[in-house]
Amino acid sequence: MASLLLALAMPTAWAQSAGLPALGDGESLSLSDERQLGDRIARELYRDPDFLEDPVLDEYIQQLWAPLVKAAAARGELQERFAWRILLGRDRSVNAFALPGGYLGVHLGLIAVVSSNDELASVLAHELSHVTQRHIARNMNDQAKMTPWVIGSMILGALAASKSAQGAQALIVGGQAAAVQSQLSYSRDMEREADRVGYGILVDAGYDPQGFVGMFAKLQQAAGLNDSGAFPYLRSHPLTTERLADMQARQQLSNTSPKAPTDMAQAMLAARARVLSQNSPDALKAWTQDAESAIGTSPAQKAGALYAATLAHLQMRHMAAADRTLKALGQWVASSHTESPTSLAAQRWLRLLSAEVAFKQDRFEAVLTTLMPNAGPVALQRPELLAVAQALLRLPRHPLQADITRQLRSLVQQAPNDAQAWQSLAGLLSLQGQALASLRAEGEAQIARLDWSGAIDRLRAAQDLARQGRLQAGDHIEASIVDTRLRQAQDRLRALQTPR
Repeated sequence: MASLLLALAMPTAWAQSAGLPALGDGESLSLSDERQLGDRIARELYRDPDFLEDPVLDEYIQQLWAPLVKAAAARGELQERFAWRILLGRDRSVNAFALPGGYLGVHLGLIAVVSSNDELASVLAHELSHVTQRHIARNMNDQAKMTPWVIGSMILGALAASKSAQGAQALIVGGQAAAVQSQLSYSRDMEREADRVGYGILVDAGYDPQGFVGMFAKLQQAAGLNDSGAFPYLRSHPLTTERLADMQARQQLSNTSPKAPTDMAQAMLAARARVLSQNSPDALKAWTQDAESAIGTSPAQKAGALYAATLAHLQMRHMAAADRTLKALGQWVASSHTESPTSLAAQRWLRLLSAEVAFKQDRFEAVLTTLMPNAGPVALQRPELLAVAQALLRLPRHPLQADITRQLRSLVQQAPNDAQAWQSLAGLLSLQGQALASLRAEGEAQIARLDWSGAIDRLRAAQDLARQGRLQAGDHIEASIVDTRLRQAQDRLRALQTPR
């Protein structure tokens, strides 16, 4: 995902709540147009090879994100019609970006370098403020001749430029790209206001504001090294001595305790992000060697190194080696076990990694016993639920299928944009002979990824099946839902194909 996308997500004033001067009225782009612009861009990001759906990291980022969204809503800053979705990118660069319409992107490289939840939350809060204040919409007031369609093409051009000069030429409209980038760059006033808004949201959400200072320290260190390119965040969010001093002063006034060292659970998640973002053969080999040289380091660092080594061995299909490092990680985590939340979280990440190893070794029953040790129906959290569902897809007619199907149905009712849950549900429904419901679930998965053409294909297949009259009990309601969702998908595709 392109680092240049950050330069196209604009900050603005917090005039209503802080008495600061507004940087524009944002009236040139309606909320509906902004959402459509965001949908158009996000649709391409979902198609990008770097887009990642990883249940463990998805849950981690969502757990940090949800309190921030709630805090922003309590402050009256949230637009309900916006998406409020985060997309993960398999990119080792330290980067995050905000897009119009409530979309945020986070690179795995950012997750890999943060030392605490508070540091990552501070970045998310900063980016959230870009969206709540409608920064791109405000800045587009100065681009009266440029339509949202063109702006969207520019942003997608920036995405392509990070991968291929030829791809960029196919997307960048005319010779306007450089002008747009210049117009949509962050100003110092805008950055300061984004800091202030983000800081308030962070504190209201219950995070330690030390996270802002810690993240600034990391960026300052990278800036001192002249930014080798690993920190594109610096180019779109340039640090200034004023910004640093402001955050340090706010931290001193807040009277919070000194930052705690990285805990074991955090180190394991950072290790996962590192391996998934750098999975070339040489990089994977390096992660395995790091575990061997981690003797004498802190417990958290040792756990992170062993986690990374296990995942790297798994990626290379070195199953015996993965078993060895997994066993060592288990012993290390057990030796440091307490009843603290971070210790319990480390135990959970270990179980999920153990299940991942078992799945890759085709030991599907072992996945179930690892994640459901009581061998009976139990309410599962999302990563465990998706892992168990994938194992059951390889175990036809397993007695747990009905319960896991029920849990997946409940999950998609609460989170209708969960594409992975819909896809897992579609597979289990198909195994149980529920063809119409399975096709509808496949269509819902495509809708969640904003793939309207793919959704129409699946929903039409479901509609054709229903018209053949081969319906089971309860399928008439399902067929009615299919008709409604098909019309909605067709409407969205038509809107997408109409330049504005």
